[in-house]
Amino acid sequence: MYLYGASGHAKVIAETLHENGIEIEGVFDDNISIESFVDLPFCGVLDRIQDHQEFIISIGSNICRKKIARKLFPRWGKAISKYANISASVHIGEGTVIMKGVSINVDVTVGRHVILNTNCSIDHDCIISDFVHVSPNAALAGNVFVGEGSHIGTGACVIPGVKIGKWAIIGAGSVIIKDIPDYAVVVGNPGKVIKYNIVEL
Repeated sequence: MYLYGASGHAKVIAETLHENGIEIEGVFDDNISIESFVDLPFCGVLDRIQDHQEFIISIGSNICRKKIARKLFPRWGKAISKYANISASVHIGEGTVIMKGVSINVDVTVGRHVILNTNCSIDHDCIISDFVHVSPNAALAGNVFVGEGSHIGTGACVIPGVKIGKWAIIGAGSVIIKDIPDYAVVVGNPGKVIKYNIVEL
């Protein structure tokens, strides 16, 4: 397995892979000033991909992950912590990472290149679209839909049946009790839209 992105997020992914006995053969990053990365083999800038190489994009930014996934076409791996509690009926897309303590209940669909971060909770029948990041300790009740590229902040709560649009940002600790439009930035309890994102993809 190879990682694309030398970041703190990469360290967590690396630990998850090591727990599962998966060797990290190298870490790539476009920052030419980086000379090494913790105790992992550092490969510098990625200029080509071999057919046998399997990658995870180890970058926290949802926009960056989408841009990289659009321009690279390797085999995408997954990193799923053995300390996560995941129903056997859950579908998990390629490139997705699931950290320690995550709980995913029955009939959930998780898209491609998603981050489900430490101790977040995803209840039954949720749909988590591609390039979403659900932050530590966030909780999604049943039948929640999260659109592409949205970010659910640390400790946020979403009540059942809510639809969150694409590329929205839900602030840390927010309580979401109604649908959220595309590109909205939402904070508070109850959550209120304070502005809209401009997303350049």
